[in-house]
Amino acid sequence: MSIFSMIMAGLALASDAFAVSICKGLSLNKINFKDCIKVGLWFGIFQGMMPILGYLFGVKYENIIIHIDHYIAFILLIYIGIKMILESFNNKNIDDKLDIKNMFILSIATSIDALVFGIAYACAYQEINGYLTFLIIGSITFILSSIGVFIGNKVGNKINKISMISGGIILILLGIKILLEHLNRL
Repeated sequence: MSIFSMIMAGLALASDAFAVSICKGLSLNKINFKDCIKVGLWFGIFQGMMPILGYLFGVKYENIIIHIDHYIAFILLIYIGIKMILESFNNKNIDDKLDIKNMFILSIATSIDALVFGIAYACAYQEINGYLTFLIIGSITFILSSIGVFIGNKVGNKINKISMISGGIILILLGIKILLEHLNRL
């Protein structure tokens, strides 16, 4: 796989994490540089590790994962989206934290497609530079997610309640989109 192809794969796989990081930024009252890095690390590490796991599973488990990955992403994104919408109606601080449970769920939900990419990569290429590809994917996701949470927060602080509801709706729609894309492939 060429470097250009690796970068394009990284951009494509990072798009979900970027969208979700914007939504995460919408849900936070205040952020600093450290928070942006933290969100970027969560998404970047998972986006880089999941294709490695997929690569290691390889052909042996491809048939199982391909049939359930979209359901898992759908359920996780719907859950987080509904949670964001419900939290928008609370008068207290809206999810003013980056807790492990929430970030773990979001990281898994946005990196399931990277797991499947790793399986497909193992089947198609079986090359030594697979790990370089996965490092590039994780790095691109880290950068875009760090920027995304910052953008979401700056927009969100100006229109707090509306942005929380919008962010929740975006996550729900993203979950539905993932499910429909996979069902259309059947």
